[in-house]
This record gives sequence, C-alpha cells and structure tokens, in this order.
Amino acid sequence: MSTALSIEFTSDVITFNRAYLACFYTFVALFYTTRILYLKRVTHTERVFHGSVFSANWWHHKIFDVFRVWIWLTCVIRYFYPSVDQYLGLLPALSADWVILAGTALLTTGFAWAIATHFILGRCWTSGINQKGPTQLVTNGMYGISRNPIYLGVLASQVGFFFALPSLFSLLCLAVGVITILRQTIEEERHLAQQFPDTYRQYQNAVPRWL
Repeated sequence: MSTALSIEFTSDVITFNRAYLACFYTFVALFYTTRILYLKRVTHTERVFHGSVFSANWWHHKIFDVFRVWIWLTCVIRYFYPSVDQYLGLLPALSADWVILAGTALLTTGFAWAIATHFILGRCWTSGINQKGPTQLVTNGMYGISRNPIYLGVLASQVGFFFALPSLFSLLCLAVGVITILRQTIEEERHLAQQFPDTYRQYQNAVPRWL
C-alpha cells in the first residue's frame, strides 16, 4: 500500500511539475517581451543593448537568447510529449518528490526576486551595456543589499530549474548560465566603474557583489 501511494504521489508531482515548467517559462518569455516593448514605448529609447558584434556583451546576450529559447521549447514540448524526457539525461538519484518541489519553489522565488528588482529600477532598467549610460547609479532597495540583485535572482532560478528537472540538460543550462552571468557581471561592473569612477568605488566598498 505504501509503495503504491509513493508511486502515485511521484507521478502526480512529475505531472504537476511538467505543466508548471511549461507555464512558468511561457510567462517568463511574455513578461520580458512585454516589459521591453512597454519601456521602449514610454521612454522612446532602446532597452536592449547587444554591443558590437563579437564583443563579450554580444556573446553573452546571444548565449542567453539561445538557452532561454531552448529551455522554453524543451519545457513546452515535454508537456505535450512526455517521452522527450528520455533524451534529457534524467538523474534518478535527484528525482525525489521533495527535491523537485523544492527546486520548483526556488525557481519561482528567484524569478519573483528578479521581477521585484525590475520594478525597483523602473524606467532605468536596460538589458546589456549601454555605452551612453546609465545616467544615474541606483543604490537603494535591493541594490543596497546586493550590487547585482537581478542576476542573483536569475542564478537562484537556474539552480531551482536544475532541481525541478534533474537532468544532464538542466545541468548544462546551469553551468552555461552561471559562467555567462559571472562574466557579464564583471563586464557591467567595469562599465559602471568608468561611468561613476568615484561613486561606484564607494558603492563597491559598501555593498557586496552578491550577498
């Protein structure tokens, strides 16, 4: 009896998680698309800066774009075709119900943190390095706790995604995501130090890069 209940519960968790990930990443795609278009319309300025071709900023953007689409498509396709899981390199040792649910909770919490930071920045938010900006350094709210709160939320979400879908696929996404974010963080901090040579140095001394 207990074995049957355990198997049924596991099946329910996987079914829920399969639907949740498909809906979650669809919402993420819609949120960022809507946010970028809205800010571009109300500010009449570009919001996404890829930088010059083959620059570090350009490569980081391209990697983010490819993996965002890849993750979204994978989660949507596996909802309609569960057999896709056999090609993801699932890791049974990490597929316990509590691990999957904890990963889903971390995934959601990390993204909620990133969204909250977006709205703290308001119209100052951009993606990538704007060589002509920013015109002001935001140090309040979550930026008084961490110099990179949006990336902190994204990193938490990526760790959560790995545990929500324990697999070689999600492990690859996590590894690439962490490396790319760390590299982009250095590029952006170098740019801010040039834009605000005195203020940013004081900010660096007062607030940690992460937590």
